Amino acid sequence: MLPPPHGRRRSEDPLGASRNERAPRNALVTGAGRGIGAAIARRLAADGFRVWLHHHRSREAAEALLKEIQHAGGEGLLIRFDVSSAAEIESELVPALEREGPLEVLVNNAAVTRDGLVPRMSDEDWETVIETDLSGPFRITRAVLRGMMKARCGRIVNLVSVAGQAGNSGQANYAAAKAGLIGLTRTLAREYGRRNVLVNAVAPGFVETDMTAGLDPDPILAQIPLGRAGTPEDVAGVVSFLCSEDAAYVTGQVISVNGGMVSA
Repeated sequence: MLPPPHGRRRSEDPLGASRNERAPRNALVTGAGRGIGAAIARRLAADGFRVWLHHHRSREAAEALLKEIQHAGGEGLLIRFDVSSAAEIESELVPALEREGPLEVLVNNAAVTRDGLVPRMSDEDWETVIETDLSGPFRITRAVLRGMMKARCGRIVNLVSVAGQAGNSGQANYAAAKAGLIGLTRTLAREYGRRNVLVNAVAPGFVETDMTAGLDPDPILAQIPLGRAGTPEDVAGVVSFLCSEDAAYVTGQVISVNGGMVSA
């Protein structure tokens, strides 16, 4: 079980040290420079985690977010690597884990899209999305699991999508990657539950981010019972719950945050 968030009673953690004596509670959020990733990073920092802000091409945004977190009294650090590169995960993430200590929380959020109907989808567009959105989370998770298993303490949250649950025209690559990530989530939950490593997925629907900025919202909003788009903070609140002591008996689940757009 993770130590309780700030403000709760002092208790002994799984490593046998009190909250005041132990190392920082490390949480890695991939794709933390903007959008949903930035909102999750802010929320976890407010929850008392030292947040590792991962970025690849959004260094300025990540640096600004780190300053914002520090100004609010939180802790964080920057880490850069290409999620789709096995070599960079090995050369950048693995040494950081050895240097900064194991993670208690991993949020696999970084993703890309390369939309197109199947007959016109190139191999490159297919492979880019699969490597980034599915193989990347697999490799990152593999790298951090050893520390979590040794500590018998960990939370992994994978950001999937309504597209991975219901499919979406023009997004065969993205839907396949996210559906695969749901399968990976459930398998990891079964494999590592006895080590107290809890693995869940959060499936956002139509959320106001840079990725959705160019879409016509009206046809999409017509399908949403709540009648509005989601916000990154809507998603971050669910991730925060899954990383808290309140979710100590939740694993292998896919939690939809879509305003009722799809029930699954």
